[in-house]
Amino acid sequence: MQPDQIATDAIDIWTWSLDADTGQLASFSELLSDDETARSARFIHDRDRRFFIVGRGRLREILATYGERIDPCELTFDYNGHGKPRIGERHGLGLHFNLSHSADLAVLAVSLHYELGVDIEEKKALQEDVAAHFFSAKERASLQEVPVDRYLDHFYRCWTRKEAFVKAHGAGLSLPLDAFDVTFGEEDAPRLERLEGDPEAPVTWSLFHMQTPPNFAGAVAAQTFGNTARLRYR
Repeated sequence: MQPDQIATDAIDIWTWSLDADTGQLASFSELLSDDETARSARFIHDRDRRFFIVGRGRLREILATYGERIDPCELTFDYNGHGKPRIGERHGLGLHFNLSHSADLAVLAVSLHYELGVDIEEKKALQEDVAAHFFSAKERASLQEVPVDRYLDHFYRCWTRKEAFVKAHGAGLSLPLDAFDVTFGEEDAPRLERLEGDPEAPVTWSLFHMQTPPNFAGAVAAQTFGNTARLRYR
């Protein structure tokens, strides 16, 4: 397989179904590390175990296409202090990537230059006022003005952009969701408006609306340092 090419201004977006038949599941299982195999065995529900195997196996397949003579099963990963993975330095790929999944859909974002995060969510009716617990004061005020029949669309645009940014930022749960504001109106371009303690963040970071099936919402966040970037769907 020839190494994949990624443009310097592109963030590659890969999407796949986590459903797989028995043969496909066996093939993906063979790509996993001993640690990943052990993790898959700890899932209580078979569906979760199968989805994990397909997600990690396909992740390895895709990332391996960006290098020369790299076997997917030989890829190793390092992790930061908050558990965010990166490709092991010994491979010399220098890629940034992030994986998200919801229901039976997985999305992987890959960049040559930019630290990034991706989030995809299946749109479901809310059982509680999530925004009141996690959104910023400005975001909550904006949501209160949204018509009832458009509330879920606006909520999930906000939620996925916030989750993508938290994953890109790499600070994990130590970054409160109400410590920053994002745009999410239908006519608003995706944008980080505020990050507590970092006045330059709106210039340093970029947000992107991601194309998804109608019953999903998705977003990408990247530390572009003011450079122009685009999503490239694979």
